[in-house]
Amino acid sequence: MSEMSESSGSGSGEPAKKKEKVDFNERFKKLHKLRQQARKENHEQVVEEDRRTKAPKSHEAKRIREEWELKEMEERKQAEEQGLDYDRIKALNMPADVAEKLELKRKRKKNPDQGFSSYEEMTLRQYSRLTSSLKPDTNSYEKMREVVGAEQFYPSANTLIQGSHYPTTSAMDRLSKDVMGQAKRREQFHRRRMFDPDAPIDYINDRNKKFNQKLEKFYGKYTEDIRDDLERGTAV
Repeated sequence: MSEMSESSGSGSGEPAKKKEKVDFNERFKKLHKLRQQARKENHEQVVEEDRRTKAPKSHEAKRIREEWELKEMEERKQAEEQGLDYDRIKALNMPADVAEKLELKRKRKKNPDQGFSSYEEMTLRQYSRLTSSLKPDTNSYEKMREVVGAEQFYPSANTLIQGSHYPTTSAMDRLSKDVMGQAKRREQFHRRRMFDPDAPIDYINDRNKKFNQKLEKFYGKYTEDIRDDLERGTAV
Protein backbone atom coordinates (compact mmCIF):
# COMPACT_ATOMS: atom_id res chain seq x y z
CA MET A 1 0.00 0.00 0.00
CA SER A 2 2.80 2.37 0.87
CA GLU A 3 4.52 1.61 -2.46
CA MET A 4 1.29 2.30 -4.34
CA SER A 5 0.82 5.55 -2.50
CA GLU A 6 4.40 6.58 -3.23
CA SER A 7 4.00 5.72 -6.88
CA SER A 8 0.74 7.58 -7.05
CA GLY A 9 2.29 10.56 -5.26
CA SER A 10 5.26 10.63 -7.60
CA GLY A 11 2.95 10.33 -10.59
CA SER A 12 0.86 13.27 -9.48
CA GLY A 13 3.95 15.43 -8.84
CA GLU A 14 5.38 15.13 -12.36
CA PRO A 15 2.36 16.73 -14.15
CA ALA A 16 2.36 19.58 -11.63
CA LYS A 17 6.00 20.34 -12.43
CA LYS A 18 5.26 20.24 -16.15
CA LYS A 19 2.32 22.55 -15.60
CA GLU A 20 4.46 25.00 -13.66
CA LYS A 21 7.07 24.87 -16.41
CA VAL A 22 4.48 25.61 -19.09
CA ASP A 23 3.07 28.54 -17.08
CA PHE A 24 6.57 30.00 -16.67
CA ASN A 25 7.23 29.86 -20.38
CA GLU A 26 3.94 31.58 -21.17
CA ARG A 27 4.69 34.22 -18.59
CA PHE A 28 8.14 34.77 -20.06
CA LYS A 29 6.63 35.18 -23.53
CA LYS A 30 4.12 37.74 -22.24
CA LEU A 31 6.87 39.70 -20.50
CA HIS A 32 8.92 39.61 -23.69
CA LYS A 33 5.97 41.00 -25.70
CA LEU A 34 5.40 43.74 -23.10
CA ARG A 35 9.08 44.61 -23.25
CA GLN A 36 8.99 44.88 -27.04
CA GLN A 37 5.84 47.02 -26.90
CA ALA A 38 7.36 49.33 -24.27
CA ARG A 39 10.53 49.67 -26.33
CA LYS A 40 8.49 50.55 -29.42
CA GLU A 41 6.37 53.14 -27.58
CA ASN A 42 9.48 54.63 -25.96
CA HIS A 43 11.15 54.95 -29.38
CA GLU A 44 8.04 56.63 -30.84
CA GLN A 45 7.93 59.12 -27.96
CA VAL A 46 11.65 59.91 -28.38
CA VAL A 47 11.15 60.51 -32.11
CA GLU A 48 8.11 62.72 -31.43
CA GLU A 49 9.97 64.73 -28.77
CA ASP A 50 12.92 65.19 -31.12
CA ARG A 51 10.55 66.40 -33.86
CA ARG A 52 8.94 68.92 -31.48
CA THR A 53 12.30 70.29 -30.34
CA LYS A 54 13.51 70.74 -33.93
CA ALA A 55 10.24 72.32 -35.08
CA PRO A 56 9.76 76.14 -34.85
CA LYS A 57 8.31 77.62 -31.68
CA SER A 58 5.08 78.58 -33.41
CA HIS A 59 4.59 75.14 -34.96
CA GLU A 60 2.24 73.85 -32.25
CA ALA A 61 0.14 77.02 -32.23
CA LYS A 62 0.01 76.93 -36.03
CA ARG A 63 -1.15 73.31 -35.98
CA ILE A 64 -3.92 74.10 -33.47
CA ARG A 65 -4.93 77.10 -35.57
CA GLU A 66 -5.13 74.99 -38.74
CA GLU A 67 -7.23 72.34 -36.97
CA TRP A 68 -9.59 75.04 -35.70
CA GLU A 69 -9.91 76.58 -39.17
CA LEU A 70 -10.59 73.17 -40.70
CA LYS A 71 -13.28 72.48 -38.10
CA GLU A 72 -14.84 75.90 -38.70
CA MET A 73 -14.89 75.30 -42.47
CA GLU A 74 -16.66 71.97 -41.96
CA GLU A 75 -19.23 73.52 -39.62
CA ARG A 76 -19.83 76.40 -42.03
CA LYS A 77 -20.30 73.96 -44.89
CA GLN A 78 -22.82 71.93 -42.88
CA ALA A 79 -24.72 75.11 -41.97
CA GLU A 80 -24.86 76.20 -45.63
CA GLU A 81 -26.15 72.77 -46.64
CA GLN A 82 -28.92 73.10 -44.05
CA GLY A 83 -29.71 76.65 -45.19
CA LEU A 84 -28.61 78.29 -41.90
CA ASP A 85 -26.52 81.38 -41.18
CA TYR A 86 -23.30 80.11 -39.60
CA ASP A 87 -22.19 83.53 -38.28
CA ARG A 88 -25.52 84.02 -36.51
CA ILE A 89 -25.40 80.52 -34.96
CA LYS A 90 -21.81 81.12 -33.83
CA ALA A 91 -22.73 84.47 -32.28
CA LEU A 92 -25.71 82.96 -30.44
CA ASN A 93 -23.57 80.17 -28.96
CA MET A 94 -20.72 82.50 -27.97
CA PRO A 95 -20.60 83.85 -24.37
CA ALA A 96 -21.05 87.60 -23.96
CA ASP A 97 -17.65 88.19 -22.33
CA VAL A 98 -15.84 86.32 -25.11
CA ALA A 99 -17.72 88.30 -27.77
CA GLU A 100 -16.80 91.56 -26.03
CA LYS A 101 -13.11 90.60 -25.89
CA LEU A 102 -13.11 89.67 -29.59
CA GLU A 103 -14.76 92.97 -30.49
CA LEU A 104 -12.19 94.95 -28.50
CA LYS A 105 -9.38 92.96 -30.10
CA ARG A 106 -10.82 93.64 -33.56
CA LYS A 107 -11.05 97.39 -32.87
CA ARG A 108 -7.54 97.47 -31.45
CA LYS A 109 -6.21 95.70 -34.53
CA LYS A 110 -8.05 98.09 -36.84
CA ASN A 111 -6.65 101.22 -35.17
CA PRO A 112 -3.89 100.21 -32.74
CA ASP A 113 -3.00 102.81 -30.11
CA GLN A 114 -0.06 101.64 -28.04
CA GLY A 115 0.48 105.00 -26.40
CA PHE A 116 2.89 107.79 -27.29
CA SER A 117 6.14 106.61 -28.85
CA SER A 118 7.14 109.43 -31.21
CA TYR A 119 5.66 112.49 -32.88
CA GLU A 120 6.04 110.86 -36.30
CA GLU A 121 3.83 107.90 -35.36
CA MET A 122 1.31 110.21 -33.66
CA THR A 123 1.11 112.32 -36.84
CA LEU A 124 0.76 109.20 -38.99
CA ARG A 125 -2.09 107.88 -36.83
CA GLN A 126 -3.90 111.21 -37.07
CA TYR A 127 -3.38 111.32 -40.84
CA SER A 128 -4.73 107.75 -41.20
CA ARG A 129 -7.73 108.60 -39.04
CA LEU A 130 -8.53 111.76 -41.02
CA THR A 131 -8.09 110.14 -44.44
CA SER A 132 -10.21 107.12 -43.47
CA SER A 133 -13.12 109.46 -42.69
CA LEU A 134 -12.93 111.16 -46.11
CA LYS A 135 -15.56 110.27 -48.69
CA PRO A 136 -14.37 110.90 -52.27
CA ASP A 137 -16.66 112.92 -54.52
CA THR A 138 -16.06 111.89 -58.14
CA ASN A 139 -18.37 114.56 -59.57
CA SER A 140 -16.51 117.48 -58.00
CA TYR A 141 -13.23 115.79 -58.97
CA GLU A 142 -14.22 115.71 -62.63
CA LYS A 143 -15.54 119.29 -62.55
CA MET A 144 -12.35 120.61 -60.95
CA ARG A 145 -10.22 118.85 -63.56
CA GLU A 146 -12.26 120.44 -66.35
CA VAL A 147 -11.99 123.92 -64.80
CA VAL A 148 -8.29 123.83 -63.93
CA GLY A 149 -7.07 121.80 -66.88
CA ALA A 150 -5.06 118.62 -67.10
CA GLU A 151 -1.70 120.42 -66.97
CA GLN A 152 -2.53 122.21 -63.74
CA PHE A 153 -4.52 119.35 -62.29
CA TYR A 154 -1.61 116.93 -62.68
CA PRO A 155 1.33 119.25 -61.92
CA SER A 156 4.95 118.42 -62.58
CA ALA A 157 8.16 119.90 -61.23
CA ASN A 158 7.88 122.88 -63.60
CA THR A 159 4.19 123.65 -62.92
CA LEU A 160 3.13 126.68 -60.88
CA ILE A 161 0.12 125.67 -58.79
CA GLN A 162 -0.29 129.03 -57.07
CA GLY A 163 -3.93 130.07 -57.40
CA SER A 164 -4.86 127.17 -59.66
CA HIS A 165 -7.02 125.36 -57.09
CA TYR A 166 -10.56 126.54 -56.37
CA PRO A 167 -12.06 124.75 -53.34
CA THR A 168 -15.81 124.30 -53.25
CA THR A 169 -18.04 125.70 -50.55
CA SER A 170 -18.90 122.25 -49.22
CA ALA A 171 -15.20 121.38 -48.95
CA MET A 172 -14.48 124.56 -46.97
CA ASP A 173 -17.43 123.88 -44.68
CA ARG A 174 -16.21 120.36 -44.12
CA LEU A 175 -12.72 121.65 -43.33
CA SER A 176 -13.97 124.22 -40.82
CA LYS A 177 -16.21 121.63 -39.19
CA ASP A 178 -13.31 119.21 -38.81
CA VAL A 179 -11.03 121.92 -37.35
CA MET A 180 -13.70 122.90 -34.82
CA GLY A 181 -14.15 119.24 -33.88
CA GLN A 182 -10.40 118.85 -33.30
CA ALA A 183 -10.38 121.95 -31.09
CA LYS A 184 -13.32 120.62 -29.10
CA ARG A 185 -11.65 117.27 -28.57
CA ARG A 186 -8.45 119.04 -27.54
CA GLU A 187 -10.36 121.00 -24.88
CA GLN A 188 -11.79 117.79 -23.44
CA PHE A 189 -8.35 116.23 -23.17
CA HIS A 190 -6.77 116.61 -19.72
CA ARG A 191 -3.17 115.74 -19.24
CA ARG A 192 -2.35 114.01 -15.97
CA ARG A 193 -0.69 116.33 -13.51
CA MET A 194 2.81 115.39 -12.45
CA PHE A 195 2.51 117.50 -9.29
CA ASP A 196 -0.39 117.36 -6.85
CA PRO A 197 -0.61 120.58 -4.80
CA ASP A 198 -2.90 118.96 -2.21
CA ALA A 199 -0.51 116.10 -1.43
CA PRO A 200 1.31 116.25 1.94
CA ILE A 201 4.91 117.44 1.78
CA ASP A 202 7.10 114.86 3.53
CA TYR A 203 10.34 115.40 1.63
CA ILE A 204 13.17 117.93 1.56
CA ASN A 205 14.30 117.54 -2.08
CA ASP A 206 13.49 115.59 -5.25
CA ARG A 207 15.77 112.70 -4.34
CA ASN A 208 14.12 112.33 -0.94
CA LYS A 209 10.71 112.59 -2.61
CA LYS A 210 11.45 109.66 -4.93
CA PHE A 211 12.83 107.63 -2.02
CA ASN A 212 9.66 108.25 0.01
CA GLN A 213 7.54 107.23 -2.98
CA LYS A 214 9.42 103.93 -3.21
CA LEU A 215 8.93 103.34 0.50
CA GLU A 216 5.22 104.06 0.15
CA LYS A 217 4.96 101.69 -2.81
CA PHE A 218 6.55 98.70 -1.09
CA TYR A 219 5.84 99.26 2.63
CA GLY A 220 2.87 101.65 2.68
CA LYS A 221 0.27 98.97 3.44
CA TYR A 222 2.34 97.70 6.40
CA THR A 223 2.93 101.11 7.99
CA GLU A 224 -0.54 102.56 7.48
CA ASP A 225 -1.64 101.97 11.10
CA ILE A 226 1.55 103.51 12.50
CA ARG A 227 1.16 106.62 10.34
CA ASP A 228 -2.47 107.01 11.41
CA ASP A 229 -1.48 106.76 15.07
CA LEU A 230 1.26 109.35 14.57
CA GLU A 231 -1.20 111.76 12.93
CA ARG A 232 -3.75 111.30 15.72
CA GLY A 233 -1.08 111.54 18.41
CA THR A 234 -2.01 108.17 19.90
CA ALA A 235 1.19 106.36 19.01
CA VAL A 236 2.89 104.48 21.85
